[in-house]
Amino acid sequence: MKTVSPLVALVLVLLSSSCSRDPREQTGAEGADLILVNARVYTMSWDDPQADGTLDNKAPRNESGWYPDADAIATKGGDIIFVGSTAEAMTLRGEGSRVIDLAGATVLPGLVDSHTHVFELGALLERVNLVDVETEEEAIRRVVERAKETPKGEWVIGQGWDEGAWANHYPDKVLLSEAVPDHPVFLASLHSFAGWANQLALDKAAITADTEIPVGGEMRLGSDGKPNGLFLNRAVALIRNAVPPPSQEVRAKQLLTGLQRMAQDGYTAVHDAGDDAGMMRALEQLEAENRLPVRVYAMLSLRDEDLVRRWIDKGPDTDNDSMLVTRTVKAYYDGALGSRGARLLYDYSDQPGHRGISGEGYGFNQALMAAAMKQGFQVAIHAIGDAGNRESLDILAAIFEDAPATRKNRHRIEHAQVVNPDDFARFGELGIIASMEPPHAVEDKTWAEDRLGAERTLGAYAWRSMRKSDVRLTFNADNPGSDHNIFYGLHAAITRQDKNSEPEGGWYAQESVNADEAVRAYTSWSAYASFREDVSGIIEAGRWADLTVMDVDPFVLADDIPADMLHGRILLTIVNGNIVYER
Repeated sequence: MKTVSPLVALVLVLLSSSCSRDPREQTGAEGADLILVNARVYTMSWDDPQADGTLDNKAPRNESGWYPDADAIATKGGDIIFVGSTAEAMTLRGEGSRVIDLAGATVLPGLVDSHTHVFELGALLERVNLVDVETEEEAIRRVVERAKETPKGEWVIGQGWDEGAWANHYPDKVLLSEAVPDHPVFLASLHSFAGWANQLALDKAAITADTEIPVGGEMRLGSDGKPNGLFLNRAVALIRNAVPPPSQEVRAKQLLTGLQRMAQDGYTAVHDAGDDAGMMRALEQLEAENRLPVRVYAMLSLRDEDLVRRWIDKGPDTDNDSMLVTRTVKAYYDGALGSRGARLLYDYSDQPGHRGISGEGYGFNQALMAAAMKQGFQVAIHAIGDAGNRESLDILAAIFEDAPATRKNRHRIEHAQVVNPDDFARFGELGIIASMEPPHAVEDKTWAEDRLGAERTLGAYAWRSMRKSDVRLTFNADNPGSDHNIFYGLHAAITRQDKNSEPEGGWYAQESVNADEAVRAYTSWSAYASFREDVSGIIEAGRWADLTVMDVDPFVLADDIPADMLHGRILLTIVNGNIVYER
């Protein structure tokens, strides 16, 4: 550990005191609000690595490995006022100070998950959790258990079965209807691009073989010609919309539950993707009540056209330091790779003749998105397939040409999952941020190559290729579709391995990033994606006191034993100088 000892630091402070202002002048008799001491602080104040991963020469790393560049932080009034040695930080202690000895724990700039669904995360904690369920029988067993404690006739809602892993053996209504005949059941898939329902749910929704299917959707039929309970892509809305919407009180509760979970897991800010009018009311309610535990950067759903038009009339938020900031519109251009909805340039390798869906076929309103851009909104376009990404870039380029001022708003493509090699450079040239998910790569690896073929997979989940093309990145989990645990995210980004450290050597390991890049993608690079790079993402005096404290050092472990990162724990989450989670 390359830090100055407290004794030596104290001597240095005393020697220099005659020619420098007393640090207590910054705080008065009450002192700093919070002082963190004996920590391993990585300020991230050195420059970004080069595109190939070569570290900046000021990075705190030598022949022995990484070392922290400070060991203490002091905050006051929501801002950082000091970063440096424990001895000097303690000179800021006053009557009102809280001092926490971190005993060697690691402090990073506050983590940001730049693509979340916190309402769904909060709801998942209440619903039947089907994440990691491998069989139809196990999913039904969990539904049966929930039905036992649910009054007859009330809906049973579940979420989490993997539409990608199950794509070659999708379930239907038969066993589910037999096991749970007295409750309508709707089971959303992991990424919400597939839905599974029993017969009573179909009856409640009045869905028959004659029901009109939205363009870009698929409703499977059984051998009897009737709906078999399985819906894909845009058709999922047919059954989802039959579920009674939650009350405003329930929605606010789900929101708070999701945000509290994010705080518990070390995140100081989230970018919530695709908020409709009801979600925005809940967010605004909690903001007005001063109950948002972490910062929320809201993305309006382009599918809620009335909501987007209302915001176009008044323009994006300009108060970037509020706990709730709304300046982004989330658009949906194509479907998911797992459910074969992502739009590809050539046929799916495992479904000849099929290339997915996109654009108007997926409910994409280009004119409304362009109007929002011209009003000053950032846009974040969901694009998964190589054709979906190319077409999204074409659309953005055309809007930039028509209205050059729109180019400055740091537009994003969410997922940027499969990209043709010819298009990597276009992301950089157009200044488009690639908002990507390390967990997706290591979770999709079991079936992604079946969908794409070996050659096309080379352009998938391609973080290093993006970096080499001068593309700005931000990392996230797209929760609850993937586990947002930061230690899992960092491990996946650095090793290209899953939670079992498989495959050996990493899946297409040439696309991995190093520890410096991975941490930045969850901190300073995510701050840039929300126009906050001047106030957050780096630990230095004058910036927001948004900090994450953990019991492992991901920089050191990345070199030594990467798998040990998976055992890390969050100890403190600090937002605006306030401890919002303490283990």
